[in-house]
Amino acid sequence: MSIDGRQIFRQYRWFDGETFLDFLKRVHRKYGKLYLFLDEATQHYKTKKVREYIRKNRATLRVRWIPTGCPEFNVMEECWRQMDKDVLVSRFYHTFPRLRKAIARYLRTRRFKLDVRKFLLTDR
Repeated sequence: MSIDGRQIFRQYRWFDGETFLDFLKRVHRKYGKLYLFLDEATQHYKTKKVREYIRKNRATLRVRWIPTGCPEFNVMEECWRQMDKDVLVSRFYHTFPRLRKAIARYLRTRRFKLDVRKFLLTDR
């Protein structure tokens, strides 16, 4: 999610360094010069190809690490919270594919009206 509210959503079968690198390249192409705020998931900072891509593109791609165990700094945590409330609470999905489709549809079409600055400039 960009500071001006633009969003990009991709769904992968699994989350590993390769899929994160693919997503990172898509975000980089879409937004050009950017600061990226990431938590310390292994796929974000321990994958050699990801670290190399970030290093090679440091003129246009800057990464800032969100402290471990601080979801209040991560805007995506609020998106997950809203999705949980809107899609999962008090609803039953007969199959996993239906659940997955409902989550994907929600994240693909929902426009989150969040003040990203609030998460970046918090005094917590």
